[in-house]
Amino acid sequence: MENLNNQSNRLDQQDKGRRDFLTKTSLLAAGGIALTGISSCGLQKGGDDDVTTNEDLMREHGVLKRILLIYDEASSRLIKGKDLNLELVGQSANLIKSFVEDYHEKLEEDHLFPRFEKAGQLTDLTKILRVQHKKGRLLTLRIIENAKKPNPTPDERKLMAQDMQAFVRMYNPHEAREDTVLFPALHKLISKHEYDSLGEDFEKKEKEQFGGDGFDMAVDKVTQIEKGMNIYDLNLFTPNI
Repeated sequence: MENLNNQSNRLDQQDKGRRDFLTKTSLLAAGGIALTGISSCGLQKGGDDDVTTNEDLMREHGVLKRILLIYDEASSRLIKGKDLNLELVGQSANLIKSFVEDYHEKLEEDHLFPRFEKAGQLTDLTKILRVQHKKGRLLTLRIIENAKKPNPTPDERKLMAQDMQAFVRMYNPHEAREDTVLFPALHKLISKHEYDSLGEDFEKKEKEQFGGDGFDMAVDKVTQIEKGMNIYDLNLFTPNI
């Protein structure tokens, strides 16, 4: 009888061990699935396609900033009488028109400025920004027209340099004020849901207007222009001190 009891106890312990093993295995498997799901969601949320509204607007400002550097260099060459491929100036101005004025600024004018104006916030700022958009478009058209001329006169070259300098002078503080005042205030003005929806609307508009990722296309184009002017190497801007 004692032997039977001992054998029964051993069987019970074995069964308990198997149950504990299966329980732990199930928990580990479930945990692995949960972690995998979290990881997948995290990767998706943090992927290249997940760009917030402000990040989208500010990286577009980065494209504008690079064109301002091109304008700065081109106007300097014109003033000093150095060689300059005016076709590259025309390409830069056309990129300003298509990507900055007809797309980026239209988003601001149609979706951002009206929200602030309706709420009675930063209205003095949006008023000035609208005026500067109009002035910028006039400068862009003049730069495009003068860059088309095969042999512009000295006066036309001077005017082109002045127009580019005026554009740079206006847009450096323009975009800086938007980046540091207007865009951050957008978070407080609208709900998170509206903010996220706005970003989705911007992405949809970008694909409709450019047939793909307009930002990537603009970066590729501005890179080509920089290389054509031999100013792509970032180290060129490092001071020799």
